[in-house]
Amino acid sequence: MKLSGVGIWSAGLSFGDAGEIADAVAELDELGYTSVWIPATGSGAFASVEHLLASTTNMVVATGILNLWAVTPEGTAESHARLQAQYGGRFLLGVGVSHADLVENLAPNLRYEKPLAAMANFLDGLDVAPVPVAEEDRVLAALGPKMLEIARTRAGGAHPYNVTPDHTASAREVLGVSKLLVPEQAVAFTADIQEARTFGRRFLEHYLERPNYANNLRRLGFTEDDLAGGGSDRLIDALVVHGDEDAIAARIREHRDAGADSVCVQVVSGSEYGGMVDLHRDAWRALAPALTVSNKEADGG
Repeated sequence: MKLSGVGIWSAGLSFGDAGEIADAVAELDELGYTSVWIPATGSGAFASVEHLLASTTNMVVATGILNLWAVTPEGTAESHARLQAQYGGRFLLGVGVSHADLVENLAPNLRYEKPLAAMANFLDGLDVAPVPVAEEDRVLAALGPKMLEIARTRAGGAHPYNVTPDHTASAREVLGVSKLLVPEQAVAFTADIQEARTFGRRFLEHYLERPNYANNLRRLGFTEDDLAGGGSDRLIDALVVHGDEDAIAARIREHRDAGADSVCVQVVSGSEYGGMVDLHRDAWRALAPALTVSNKEADGG
């Protein structure tokens, strides 16, 4: 699957009033965003994907990510085949191993063990399903070099989350030139740096304690002091870009220059969980001219 331009990452497009979600995602499609990415846990996630596909005409709908512990490869492949056939190949399956605390809350006897092997086994299942999920139709939530290598050899690419342009550059190195690379970029749409850092800390507080993210940030050169106390200013500024449309577009260009094919923007705010489940429609509208135009130019359009 080819994907370029800027997309939107939004948990709010998975939860809430179905009519409001349909109206919001249809507007995103009209504004020129090329994809939407939603978190997905369990077989019910495919109903959310289908709702977004049915409400749009052009954009790709992607799971960012589908928690592999909560579904079966067979059921996933069946849902993927149905949605691809019905909606013109616009469904991109993003798969990940999630995090131990989330996985072990899914079922009493479920244990988060050997995540690399679990991913390989899940991909094996997608390969042998009655209608397999083609490698180019799936991307992996990959941060470290070992998972990025699996994304290179067994998937169409990678969807890294909570990363910097430096990570994008290193991920491109592992993936090679032909694989899809779509990092997520958190955005605080405010010129007030203190407000932006407050938004960023509220958004990141439930991520920084998770080993997958903390270890990746250490690999990127951040220290224990950076990770402590809700995150240092240096860390927050690196992960959550703030400012006006031009400042945010500049960060997107940094990812593109580092090797990203596309970038999905997640707007954060001061509400619960950093506004993850809110529909930030005013910000999406205001950012669209700068983000969609800049990426059309980058694509030669």
